[in-house]
Amino acid sequence: MKVNGKPYRTIWPSKAKDCVNIIDQTRLPFEFVVVKLTTLEDAARAITDMLVRGAPLIGATTAWGIWLAMIKDSSNLGLDHAQQLLHSTRPTAVNLQWALAKMDEALRPSPQAERIEIAFALAQEITDADVKLCSAIGDFGSRLIGDLYNAKSNSATINILTHCNAGWLATVDWGTALAPIYKAHDARIPVHVWVDETRPRNQGGFLTAWELNQHGVPNTVIVDNAGGHLMQHGEVDICIVGTDRTTANGDVCNKIGTYLKALAAKDNNIPFYVAAPSTSIDWDITDGLKNIPIEQRSDEEVSHISGILDDGAIATVQILPSGCTARNDAFDVTPAHLITGIITERGISEANQQSLSRLFPEFN
Repeated sequence: MKVNGKPYRTIWPSKAKDCVNIIDQTRLPFEFVVVKLTTLEDAARAITDMLVRGAPLIGATTAWGIWLAMIKDSSNLGLDHAQQLLHSTRPTAVNLQWALAKMDEALRPSPQAERIEIAFALAQEITDADVKLCSAIGDFGSRLIGDLYNAKSNSATINILTHCNAGWLATVDWGTALAPIYKAHDARIPVHVWVDETRPRNQGGFLTAWELNQHGVPNTVIVDNAGGHLMQHGEVDICIVGTDRTTANGDVCNKIGTYLKALAAKDNNIPFYVAAPSTSIDWDITDGLKNIPIEQRSDEEVSHISGILDDGAIATVQILPSGCTARNDAFDVTPAHLITGIITERGISEANQQSLSRLFPEFN
């Protein structure tokens, strides 16, 4: 995708192969800053502090973190330490564990002298593959949007509601939930996106709105509790969200508040789709409510917010009374029965184990 007309991915190695570049997403939308990761610890900190976020991008960053670790210490002890540190960063997104397993499978049996080169090649492969997966999701999802448009009058605009940020900033490029929107827009289908602000970190208002504006896609930021109201008044045609972990039977774990949007969509007969690359599917569990760990983040993300002051300075301010306590569950689980379909890189699946297994028989 492009920033001010220049193409970017969210993560890429330096030409000298001595560091990895990322976009610091904690500085958006007020500043566009590229940060260099030079050590394993830098990569782990980028994931923990959410300089990078979104399940697919976390997976790619994990792979590059292993490569950085191998540069410093390519022994088994170095590999073990890297895996332990990266595994501890964020618990919910399954892409992190997937990337660790992929890297370990390639590196563990390899000669120590070859591990740096092998780690680089595989991290690049994982990164490039994510772009292809998201592009394919965009192709399948844009057909859904096209079908909705064809079913309405030619002058109609398709109104799409999304939650949090599942665009190119959450992946390496294209995005998951936003990829269909970008491809529909590029195909000249008139689309408009209702962007949930997505408290407490405002990833919708800060990130989704920013990248949609960069691509020229019409959008409007709404408060998190407005979605149901818009659905009741016929102003939402389809909901498309991303996922941090989807179970083998179609339960979806996504940013907190997704479940409420799914309930409202069900009550108003509005299709509710989840864009999920296969790397975000956890084939080992079938009960999201019981088995997906829900990350608990700092209460300061609820009690404080960053913004830009009238003089242009960026500041963080407290918005709750002093002495208040706050709870910060980062994700919730939407049961499969509320989901119309799951958009994958191989096609659109019903939210159940049988349908997902037909698309991905190698995981049966």
